[in-house]
Amino acid sequence: AAAQGTVTQATNKSTAVTLNKSAGRITMNAAALAGAAAVSFTLTNSLISANDVLVLCVSAGSVGDVTTYGVYTNNLGAGTAGITLRNLTAATSQSEAVVINFALIHCD
Repeated sequence: AAAQGTVTQATNKSTAVTLNKSAGRITMNAAALAGAAAVSFTLTNSLISANDVLVLCVSAGSVGDVTTYGVYTNNLGAGTAGITLRNLTAATSQSEAVVINFALIHCD
């Protein structure tokens, strides 16, 4: 089976997603995200362990300006990761289907 996969959020930007791959693309819902606001969601992934590193970035082809957003892991545990997307503009609401690329680095 391929190591990469894709998943799309269904309802809004805080909707949890499941993708059991070591790398992939998460397409977020296009709901509005206010300026200077952040939203978090859960990635369920059976390959994640508490010792792993989850590398994240906003895909350049998915938004008008990648510097508009910051993305980071807010927690990591066996089978799950919390991911936060922040709108870095001071007052401009953004309504884009942001694509987050991810890769797992497995650590012992």
